Amino acid sequence: MGNGDIRVRGIAARAGGWSARHRWAAVGIWVLFVVLAMGLGSAAGRVDVNESDQLKGETHTAAKIIEDSGIKEPASESVLIQAKDGNVTSTDAEFHSAVTAVVQAVGATGKVTAVTSPYDTKTISKDGRSALVQFDMRGDSETAGDRVAPVLDAVKGVQKEHAGLRIEEIGGASMQKTFDDAFGDDFQKAELSAVPVALGILLIAFGALVAALLPVALAVTAIVATMGLMGIVSHLQPMSDTANSVMLLVGLAVGVDYCLFYLRREREEREAGRDAQTALRIAAATSGRAIVVSGVTVCVAMAGMLFTGLAEFEAMGLASLMVVAVAMVGSVTVLPALLSLLGERVEKGRIPFLHREKRGTGGRRDNRAPGQEGSRFWGAVLRVVLVRPGLSLVVAAGVLLAIASPALGMKTQQLTLDKEFGDSLPIVGTYNRVNDAFPGGSEPAEVVVKAHDINAADVRSALADFRTRAISSGASRGPVDIKVHAAQNVAFVYVPLVGGSDQDKAEKSLELLRDTVRPATLGKVDGVQAPITGQVAGSHDFNDQLVGSVAPVFAFVVVFAFLLMLLSFRSLTIAITSIVLNLLSVAAAYGILVAVFQHGWGASLVGAEGVGAIVTWLPLFLFVILFGLSMDYHVFVVSRIREARLRGRDTKDAIRHGVVTTAGVVTSAAVIMVAVFAIFGTLSMQSMKQMGVGLAAAVLIDATIIRGVLLPAVMALLGERNWYLPKWLNRLPDLTHDESPEAVLPPARQDERAGV
Repeated sequence: MGNGDIRVRGIAARAGGWSARHRWAAVGIWVLFVVLAMGLGSAAGRVDVNESDQLKGETHTAAKIIEDSGIKEPASESVLIQAKDGNVTSTDAEFHSAVTAVVQAVGATGKVTAVTSPYDTKTISKDGRSALVQFDMRGDSETAGDRVAPVLDAVKGVQKEHAGLRIEEIGGASMQKTFDDAFGDDFQKAELSAVPVALGILLIAFGALVAALLPVALAVTAIVATMGLMGIVSHLQPMSDTANSVMLLVGLAVGVDYCLFYLRREREEREAGRDAQTALRIAAATSGRAIVVSGVTVCVAMAGMLFTGLAEFEAMGLASLMVVAVAMVGSVTVLPALLSLLGERVEKGRIPFLHREKRGTGGRRDNRAPGQEGSRFWGAVLRVVLVRPGLSLVVAAGVLLAIASPALGMKTQQLTLDKEFGDSLPIVGTYNRVNDAFPGGSEPAEVVVKAHDINAADVRSALADFRTRAISSGASRGPVDIKVHAAQNVAFVYVPLVGGSDQDKAEKSLELLRDTVRPATLGKVDGVQAPITGQVAGSHDFNDQLVGSVAPVFAFVVVFAFLLMLLSFRSLTIAITSIVLNLLSVAAAYGILVAVFQHGWGASLVGAEGVGAIVTWLPLFLFVILFGLSMDYHVFVVSRIREARLRGRDTKDAIRHGVVTTAGVVTSAAVIMVAVFAIFGTLSMQSMKQMGVGLAAAVLIDATIIRGVLLPAVMALLGERNWYLPKWLNRLPDLTHDESPEAVLPPARQDERAGV
């Protein structure tokens, strides 16, 4: 059989072969798909997650009552007027003058309503040094942040006229504006940095501009297409800005990775003396198959988020699943078409002094024997690991378990504004000062009371009793404000919680309201609903629901990943070791997160001092994302080991060959992922910082200790048992035939190519 006659089988191989033969059609179909997806998505518009759908439990019930009643709660704002020293109090003329000036200034903007003086509402601190002017923003509360700027400017103007006092605004609209500005700036910084960083690393990896641009181009087009698909799908499953950001992160990571795997294998085969057509076919049958197996596994892992019952997680899971699927399809279709079109031109724009080895040398630098090709560093590491696999396993596993050990004391919570942004934003200082003077005043609990007749005597009596007992029980220091909407038979009770920004103490106050005060008051009136919501309640309910979803998500991801590995490699041993190694990688990432962000070890290096907790959603999110992404490297390396084993190499030689020959591409892919994720570790928001550090640490561990030490050590110890499949499992579908024996023949020797 001639060099150009090698035939391969399987979905990836057939897709790659068809695309290479019909290259213009493949490229045209891909471009049409991206354009149509984006166009249809833009036309459909994106439906975002409603607040009432975010959570179950009391928070959901409260949001549903408000939504059904048609009441549009305004965004409430407060202006803190506070003496900078102890010489001025609320009874002084200067203080009175400042209060009057604030009331007039904010009212004059025309953007607010229901402006109240602290002298009327009694919102004056016990020491008399602080007072709150309160008002509501006109219009929709969800867009109030877009309209609050003139009010903020008016307050700043009053501050300039009263230098002896501190005059600052805080509330739903101003916090929303601050959050949106910081969130937008952070992600704009990350998005603008990620692509150049990835491109720069690819330039070093390939040494040629065109070859480096291909993975970035595929990742970007996959992201663009998925953004369009998100608009269409959002009418069935609402999306969100967070889901969009996660999709960008995952899409760039896997899109670049998949192209990198494919392109490096094609170049390797051509450097080994294959003609272009054969090199493409082999890349399709080997790396293409690994991409499909990895992509399906990642999609299954992302699908685990759909079992949380949390709308935000469901949106993130579906968006991530779609971008991985699109990137996977693009990698095995349009990429081979582009490689076929470009031919040798893929080497255009070569960078001097990089990758100076010439083609036609069997892919070997110097005179290394077969199986010694690839990375010198990992070759040296493997020599030690394969000689002492037991010792290597004990040392590497011991190190990872030690790194993971802090995770046993993990504490999760929704981060309050001061913990989310630290001292990086002025409003954080305002938030802390308001909570010190009026504990819980900046983010009170909200009791949504629904009755058949809100003005009935027993209901009004219960409301008054609730207000009194909320303070006498110690859950609040007041003032407790009640707003009645008679037409809708709904009342809102605002209760500042003792504990303020201390989440643990505030949650105890919340539990006191829910379990003691409410049953003794509103709970005694027939037909009255009184769910308690608010920031603290939302955090508490979110945590409870997330904890309840851990077991089903964990089981789904692990079981389906195990089955996919079993079917793809037809080895019970490979499937089990894959799961165990991935879990160890995730556990180590958890340990690093807890050590840095909860215990503060090295926190100053990433600007995370004083956080003291892991953001509630992150552990489950990281588990799903990391379990999926870890499969990229694992499937790629194990596929290469299995391929070498099919060629007739013994297990140790196959391990050496598989790890060393994939070292370059896996290292390049890992460096890109770590660099992109590390960008998120530099952002101002602690939740994004934690996500970036966790992802970067896990990928680094996975690509070094797991891939270079633990995997070869375990496989070397198991020997031929790596390929064990019980007879009773032989009836399982065989998904291993994406490569034929001909497709994995060793490169033709130089003497054969020379006609000797």
